[in-house]
Amino acid sequence: MGVGDVSKRILIGRKLRSSQLGETLLPKRIALPVFASDALSSVAYAPDEVFIMLAVAGASAYVWSWKIGLAVALVMLTVVASYRQTVHAYPSGGGDYEVATVNLGRRAGVTVASALLVDYVLTVAVSISNAAQYAASAIPSLIGHEVLVASIAVVLLTAMNLRGVRESGTFFAIPTYLFMVAILGMGLYGLVLLLSGNLPQAESAHLEIRPEEGWEGTLNQVALVFLLARAFSSGCAALTGVEAISNGVPAFQRPKSKNAATTLLLLALIAVSMMMSIIVLAKQMSIRYVDPHKLDQLRTAAGDAVPDGYEQHPVISQIAAGVFNDFPPGFYFVITVTGIILVLAANTAFNGFPVLGSILAKDGFAPRALGARGDRLAYSNGIVFLAVLAIALIVIFEAQTTKLIQLYIVGVFVSFNLSQLGMIRHWTRHLATERDPAERRRMQRSRAINTFGLGMTSVVLVIVLITKFLAGAWITILAMGFFFVVMLGIRRHYDNVARELAADESDKVMPTRVHAIVLVSKLHKPTLRALAFAQASRPNALEAVTVSTTDSDTAELLKQWDERNLPMPLKVLHSPYRELIRPVVEYASAIRDANPRGVVAVYIPEYVVGRWWEQFLHNQTALRLKGRLLFTPGVMVISVPYQLASGKERAEEMREEYWLAPGLRRGSGRR
Repeated sequence: MGVGDVSKRILIGRKLRSSQLGETLLPKRIALPVFASDALSSVAYAPDEVFIMLAVAGASAYVWSWKIGLAVALVMLTVVASYRQTVHAYPSGGGDYEVATVNLGRRAGVTVASALLVDYVLTVAVSISNAAQYAASAIPSLIGHEVLVASIAVVLLTAMNLRGVRESGTFFAIPTYLFMVAILGMGLYGLVLLLSGNLPQAESAHLEIRPEEGWEGTLNQVALVFLLARAFSSGCAALTGVEAISNGVPAFQRPKSKNAATTLLLLALIAVSMMMSIIVLAKQMSIRYVDPHKLDQLRTAAGDAVPDGYEQHPVISQIAAGVFNDFPPGFYFVITVTGIILVLAANTAFNGFPVLGSILAKDGFAPRALGARGDRLAYSNGIVFLAVLAIALIVIFEAQTTKLIQLYIVGVFVSFNLSQLGMIRHWTRHLATERDPAERRRMQRSRAINTFGLGMTSVVLVIVLITKFLAGAWITILAMGFFFVVMLGIRRHYDNVARELAADESDKVMPTRVHAIVLVSKLHKPTLRALAFAQASRPNALEAVTVSTTDSDTAELLKQWDERNLPMPLKVLHSPYRELIRPVVEYASAIRDANPRGVVAVYIPEYVVGRWWEQFLHNQTALRLKGRLLFTPGVMVISVPYQLASGKERAEEMREEYWLAPGLRRGSGRR
């Protein structure tokens, strides 16, 4: 086994047989952290964004924070209730994409797919960037290196997911559950302190918030509605990741739909409880939190600006510092698991994106490579593709969450809306043929839930587009349009290829003549093997061809040819400009033109080497020649390999690796 293979096995583990796919399915206790970590982790930044938006009008606007939290919670519960209908109706894992495609048409499905793909990439970029900001606040030496930290985190997360969904899920389960315990425990303890009158003030409670220009004084009704709409749209970041469960139903253990629906319900209850506890505690502890790039809004009690270098800690950090004021381990526990969960939150996208990519590949809207499973039965190409796109976003936006968050949630709410509309049509279509009263009542109830969900998500989408379009949402819409056009182009290409490859009666007609050409540079073992193989194929005509660039070399070759008394003629193509490829291509084309119904078979002797660096020392001309001949009509290219010593060693290593693979015995299957 080579060094590269050993490294790969260490990185992603031993190969799994296709028959072991069932062993990778997830029970609910593992599926919850795998698919819900994104939505759960959003409580680390969604409340922050609510307070940032309200801070535009000063701290007095914080009175609306808990009401906005309730509105977001209502939307989340509605969306989850709608998706519970989806996982039962469409358990194949297509989720929103399948619902839209089946009920609204292909273009609607591609629109949903493009929205989800963009949202998955943003999920990784936002979560990892926010984690890098947490790491920098905890370790000052990392300040200014957030992009590098975030990129390394994406690479590590990629490596974990390449090991397979179950193994990575088991690894991620413990920190996700610790995060739930930390936030819910902090919220419960904070509630006890609040009811007993002992809840302390936050570290920023002594500060004042100066309203931004144009937001001073009493707000009129229009300004207030716009302010609350902005805060609400930012708070809806808590809904990202909810759709991942509907896309990941095939990864659940049986009964798949029931387990997925139960996991959705658990997700909603836990996420709402965590988010509301943070928002309520933040309001009761008088937290003052503004855009990190607008710290000049903060003022001391005396009206002075905060000192240079003032460190504004995230909302969760300030709550934990106050609630666990007399118990430092509690504070560090909350901060540590929050930083970890923000990294692991991207795991939701690493499970959703590859599955969606594989479905798109199967339907012809994505490269077929995205539908191939890797050694660990994960969709490896999709995982790597997602990582590359996420790192690109992190670098472009300098790992700044406040910039990336403006691109967020547009895509997911586009998919929410089309999915709900598709489900309404789904139930309407089935109601037209269903006659069982009990089943009709169930369908009508499901349609009512989806109708209410459509109304809620439509309102949110309009609010998001109005409040976030100029702030960066236009970039997301542009990216969605790009993916939409690319996917339709890929499908068009596959359709055209399928039409061209469709067999008909003319394909049975045999060529009238086969003219074989064996390329010769020197008279050595590879050349003699190619000549023998060409003879064995019994073409109508056989000749050896060499390209003459120097008279002395050509004369020596002709001398050796005569001495061996080979049965086929050696034709010399003179090349005054020392070109090797053009004369061969032109000669093969001329033979083909002389007999359009015939075939020209070009045999190319090639060395087979075992070391990677030897590849650069051999076969370069052969590779270029094959590249040209493949585009020449009526010309067939046949490679005749000759294994050098290193190539034979490598072949033996590969043979041993294959026959000693798990589940195979030496000698089994051999003839």
